[in-house]
Amino acid sequence: MYGMLYESVQHYVQEEYGVDIWRKVCHIIDCKHNSFKTHQIYPDKLMPDIAEALSACTGESFDFCMNFFGRCFVRFFSNFGYDKMIRSTGRYFCDFLQSIDNIHLIMRFTYPKMKSPSMQLTNMDDNGAVILYRSSRTGMSKYLIGQMTEVAREFYGLEIKAYVIESQNDISGGTAGPIKLTEGPLTVIVKYRLDFDNREYMAKRVNTEAHPSQLKMPTVKLDVFLDLFPFTIVLNHDMKITHAGEKIVETWIMHNPGANPKGFIGTHVMDLFQCRRPKDTTIDWDTLIQMRAVLFEFELIRTGHNRAAYDAVLNMDFENYDEMDLNEAQTMALAKAKEFSETHPVDDDEAALEDEIDPATGERRSSQGLRSILLKGQMFYIKDVDSLIFLCSPLIENLDELHGIGLYLNDLNPHGLSRELVMAGWQHCSKLEIMFEKEEQRSDELEKSLELADSWKRQGDELLYSMIPRPIAERMRLSQEQVCQSFEEVSVIFLEVMNVYDEGLNSIQGAMQAVTTLNKVFSALDEEIISPFVYKVETVGMVYMAVSGAPDVNPLHAEHACDLALRVMKKFKAHDMGDVAIRVGINSGPVVAGVVGQKVPRYCLFGDTVNTASRMESSSDPWKIQLSKYTGDKVRHVGYKVESRGTVKVKGKGEMETYWLLEGPED
Repeated sequence: MYGMLYESVQHYVQEEYGVDIWRKVCHIIDCKHNSFKTHQIYPDKLMPDIAEALSACTGESFDFCMNFFGRCFVRFFSNFGYDKMIRSTGRYFCDFLQSIDNIHLIMRFTYPKMKSPSMQLTNMDDNGAVILYRSSRTGMSKYLIGQMTEVAREFYGLEIKAYVIESQNDISGGTAGPIKLTEGPLTVIVKYRLDFDNREYMAKRVNTEAHPSQLKMPTVKLDVFLDLFPFTIVLNHDMKITHAGEKIVETWIMHNPGANPKGFIGTHVMDLFQCRRPKDTTIDWDTLIQMRAVLFEFELIRTGHNRAAYDAVLNMDFENYDEMDLNEAQTMALAKAKEFSETHPVDDDEAALEDEIDPATGERRSSQGLRSILLKGQMFYIKDVDSLIFLCSPLIENLDELHGIGLYLNDLNPHGLSRELVMAGWQHCSKLEIMFEKEEQRSDELEKSLELADSWKRQGDELLYSMIPRPIAERMRLSQEQVCQSFEEVSVIFLEVMNVYDEGLNSIQGAMQAVTTLNKVFSALDEEIISPFVYKVETVGMVYMAVSGAPDVNPLHAEHACDLALRVMKKFKAHDMGDVAIRVGINSGPVVAGVVGQKVPRYCLFGDTVNTASRMESSSDPWKIQLSKYTGDKVRHVGYKVESRGTVKVKGKGEMETYWLLEGPED
């Protein structure tokens, strides 16, 4: 079943009984679906299972729950606009009952895998009607009653009483189906009686009796009728073809080479055609006489297809022919027909289909073979000849399909809209192809735009993360409040580039050379930053600032800060930088960090630890790394080689004991 049926059940169970009851139902039947998708197919057994579980939770009977589900579906499908389709079927409830199968046929365009039941209105009177229900599903008879009563109440203002008067193979409740005693498909057949006030419909029926003016009209010969409708078939009480239109006979010959053209007349209709819709319908007089408002689809049974055979045998006399008098084409046609009948039995449809497939490509051969022809129309009873007439036309959508079944526009009914619909279908297909090409082009452009947008986003993220730490930036994107964050202990590194300006150059040249030198030095420093162990905070003038232990907490912050300083010294000492030198200062302690500013926001550090680290750098010597006493003691205990510098007078701090960092720990 399609998900729309289960959507209606979920919606109205939650509305009528509450969300908790629905959750209990899902728990009982072990349903893993939190929601249902309209066009997705779900197991058929889920519907009766839900009804059983709801019955256990609420105390209502299983039949009541299935009836409730049917009423829910009618109320629910109005959200999709299908109520307009129901209202347009006719003025009276009986008009709707006669059109149910046709509605299902139309719905197959939207729901192509729908296994719709077949329902026929078999009897009508002033007090109601009788409908016959056929389906491959069991346990759904009460569901249909709910649908019928809700449609009558909602769209026709009728209160009806529906009940089952006959039933075959239908089992109510649970997921169990009837036991199959045969290999063939099992069909559930249920006959319902619907009691309602039907007097107005019965009184206003049209053509129940012939009008006096109609009785005075001359009789129309059947041959004239068949000329007007060349695909018509006339059936007697035994369901044998007594008369047929010219085009349907020619089409049958074309699809059945070697067959006697005169064999079409007098053959049982089911020997030549297969009833596609309505499914599982018994083709006999009593059944069809009650289904005059139902659309039928008959598929022509083929034994083969050969245009040469058709042309050769079209004018042959199969009853009195002499092999000596046959021309070459007729002889070849008979030989092909004989060979075909020996290797392909009449009912061997699979072999015929295999003959259409090219073994080299695996595709249908386009140069030979015709597609199956479908005839769609209604059955009418003609009192004058006491026969049923299948008034139909080929089911064709476009020119390609027309050629595929071996027909031409002139073969279609000259009246009506058959030819116009085929041409419109062809033009519509052309428009669809153009629209599809445009949509493909738009899809390609959209894909390129999305790729470009992703590229821009990545570049923007990289720029943002270079200014603000990634965790902080993610919080800002979620519009979380920007609060300061305190860190118990980090290590702050300051590095200054010295002797950048050349006193022999003027101010402009010196500034340009300084910028170039600083760019080279700072770019080299950026390469040594290893995230998340060390984070670059900012550059101010000729000073480079970094931190270890923020924004990502790092218990080894002092070691990672010293490692960075040692790598930088080693890297720059290996290059001839002229008079340019660097000096480094490191201090460890608590800080407070946060993003400051709205335009060009920066991640900044605050606290005495930062000031002390800056003093360690400014009081250091060229090509030296100066550590505060606290930082020096921390790294010395883990193997770093440090040398006491003694006490140094530090601005704002007075005398401080510091250390020179010499080497890292031995491996």
